[in-house]
Amino acid sequence: MQAAECTWTHFEMLRPLCFKSPSTTPLFFNFSKHFQKGFSDSSFFRSNRRISNYPSFMATISSLSTHKDPVSTHDATPNITHQPVQVAKRLEKFKTTIFTQMSMLAIKHGAINLGQGFPNFDGPDFVKEAAIQAIKDGKNQYARGYGVPDFNNAIAARFKKDTGLVIDPEKEVTVTSGCTEAIAATMLGLINPGDEVILFAPFYDSYEATLSMAGAKVKCITLRPPDFAVPIDELKSTISKNTRAILINTPHNPTGKMFTREELNTIASLCIENDVLVFTDEVYDKLAFEMDHISMASLPGMYEQTVTMNSLGKTFSLTGWKIGWAIAPPHLAWGVRQAHSFLTFATSTPMQYAATVALQAPDSYFAELKRDYMAKKAILVQGLKDVGFKVFPSSGTYFVVVDHTPFGLENDIAFCEYLIKEVGVVAIPTSVFYLNPDDGKNLVRFTFCKDEETLRSAVERMKEKLKKK
Repeated sequence: MQAAECTWTHFEMLRPLCFKSPSTTPLFFNFSKHFQKGFSDSSFFRSNRRISNYPSFMATISSLSTHKDPVSTHDATPNITHQPVQVAKRLEKFKTTIFTQMSMLAIKHGAINLGQGFPNFDGPDFVKEAAIQAIKDGKNQYARGYGVPDFNNAIAARFKKDTGLVIDPEKEVTVTSGCTEAIAATMLGLINPGDEVILFAPFYDSYEATLSMAGAKVKCITLRPPDFAVPIDELKSTISKNTRAILINTPHNPTGKMFTREELNTIASLCIENDVLVFTDEVYDKLAFEMDHISMASLPGMYEQTVTMNSLGKTFSLTGWKIGWAIAPPHLAWGVRQAHSFLTFATSTPMQYAATVALQAPDSYFAELKRDYMAKKAILVQGLKDVGFKVFPSSGTYFVVVDHTPFGLENDIAFCEYLIKEVGVVAIPTSVFYLNPDDGKNLVRFTFCKDEETLRSAVERMKEKLKKK
């Protein structure tokens, strides 16, 4: 059976549960203002003010990514004409991701990669062995579109343990191909063209790209150092009758900030008052070091207005598996599932069975994970301070943001280019995570999801070669 046939069969199986009749409204359809909005022609295309503003850096990238076709001397071979790349207008402002660019430069210059957020060590054996066993047991065909039952049950059980909320794994859990797909399915399934969505900058780069694909209007609230606190008055003035949703990432990438209970309670009150949805990206929930993680959905009155997104990769050091999920009440899960059905339809079957085993790990696993990462964090933070950076507090994730200006480079792009070429260490420039790049030009992000030897080696390189100006 082809994927398209599977998608249609899946829809037909659900029709009796979701519709009064083939032509009427879903039984669990929410008649709030969000589902009464029509489509409009408005969109938000702005000129690209990001990394392409820095010609020398883009020239370096181009030299890595451009190649020439081999030339044949055979008389019958036609000349090959290189055509300009083509891309839909909704995506033309977005360049190759900064993570890909920096990893390419790291390879070229033999630099230690403290940029991209993937571990240089492997995930736990008990989870990998579960994946191998699932493959051997023949669990290799299409999974049910919204997740294999065992995994859905495990997600619901973990959510209950973490938040105290009891959810229906059949109606309220959707398994996706990583949290990035959960984000895309949520945006495309619940956002109409012209809807306003509020982001907190700096933000994970896929947020703006998927909102662009959905035709949304992005409103941005900037979180500023040293504590990256939410400017509540600015948020209040930004919410309007056209605001569809607020997207929150806590613990927060790239800053390591964790939204406080006071901040979340205030945001929740504003959302309830204005009938605004909340999309929460909580992939780093088990990497909360200095305060407890609070899920927005657990706050009074918020579950009905919240889509909670998470994944396996960060917690179990298995980022390449791309196993994620979205938790939402049925009237919101419907939109997420509709988009998911036509993005990937289903997620890797054997990995879902292995992920089930992972989520059933004892508490000791998560306690040890936190201890290990706190030790790694201590090595990097102290090292960065010794080198001369101004290091901002990080309460969660495996990232640390620093002020690079003591070293005299004009902006974060120039600094990261210098750091790679002259020092041999990779960091991520944060300006690409802002609508206004100037807001992040003084900041760069390092990651400590590396083994301790790698972290110490990177620190030693910076101590030796990076000098204040």
